[in-house]
Amino acid sequence: MATAAFEDIAETFDFLDDWEDRYRHVIELGKAMAPMADAVKVPATKVEGCASQVWMLPRIEGQGPQARFDFEGESDALIVRGLIAILHALYAGLTAEEVLKVDAAAELARLGLDEHLSQQRSNGLRAMVERIRLLAQTA
Repeated sequence: MATAAFEDIAETFDFLDDWEDRYRHVIELGKAMAPMADAVKVPATKVEGCASQVWMLPRIEGQGPQARFDFEGESDALIVRGLIAILHALYAGLTAEEVLKVDAAAELARLGLDEHLSQQRSNGLRAMVERIRLLAQTA
């Protein structure tokens, strides 16, 4: 149940043979994201469990299970910014109910991220997914 934006990323990853090329692509995805305003980089938006500094600010339209989910995100690490961009592609525009149905581990495994990220980065990625799920639950 991936979005079209996530499917585009998955297709690009299929096209890129070398993990170094994929890694560069993740970084480019992060660089393309709009920066978050410093004013919203506060403890309430900080994601705990990440080795890098990570912030996520929800943008939810509506209420309840049919609320449309979106978020802004940023990190002080380039690769993590790219991971945020991938998560944004995976979740943005879904309803809160759909967000909770996404099998993030399976979708991200399609990209091979589970095989190439350090343990710290993998833990941080899981923490970001958990934050997204928590935000969707409170919609």
